[in-house]
Amino acid sequence: MDKPKKQATKKVEPKKAGRKKVASTKVEPKKAAVKSINVRPVGKATAAEIAAKLVERYPDADCELDYETDFQLLIAVIMSAQSTDVTINKVTPKLFKDYGTPQKLAEADIEKIKRIIMPTGFFNAKAKNIQDCAQMIVTKYGGKVPTTREELITLPGVGRKTANVVLGVAHNIPGWTVDTHVQRLSKRLGFTRESDPYKIELDLEELFPPKKFDSTQLSITLIWHGRRCCFARKPDCINCPVNQLCPSSEVV
Repeated sequence: MDKPKKQATKKVEPKKAGRKKVASTKVEPKKAAVKSINVRPVGKATAAEIAAKLVERYPDADCELDYETDFQLLIAVIMSAQSTDVTINKVTPKLFKDYGTPQKLAEADIEKIKRIIMPTGFFNAKAKNIQDCAQMIVTKYGGKVPTTREELITLPGVGRKTANVVLGVAHNIPGWTVDTHVQRLSKRLGFTRESDPYKIELDLEELFPPKKFDSTQLSITLIWHGRRCCFARKPDCINCPVNQLCPSSEVV
């Protein structure tokens, strides 16, 4: 009789003690909360009263860029992006002395232009823009700055804001200059809840009908108020002439 076969026994190795694997959870850093501006809109009557008080406070409000011709104003406004009027006014005397006409700027050595406008910041891009702009004025518009918004915005470096400044200041063709000051104040004063400059412009046109208000002068007045009182970081509400009308006023 055959002997029963012995079943092979599997040797089990003792488990080594080890650390338990724990699923790692990546903790994202907390993002700083963004303070949203949700100001109560004002009506046309209040907006008109605010405008009147600001115009009364700044009766001499005017464009603070130095220029002699519409071309020089155009070039100064293009360069003013990401800079200040004070800085622009320091470089334009030299720039306009050497290249004060479209023809001269169009034919200038761009490296010389860069050296002159370097203090304005982003001087490489600005030098290219202002020279390209001058060249297009010479080749397409016969050396004269066009006087319609549609034509102006075809020029290199020119958008609606720049076009409206040139038309309003140099040619008395009204238009809203929606720069950073006008954007900020329009929200604080309850004129708009929009963030897009073009939509802000539309809201301002609705609130201040062109037949009753000079949009160019109101733009400049808002810019003056933004530079002198309604500062970006800490507005001087106590000394503000519209602190009893402004929905953002910190004066109780």
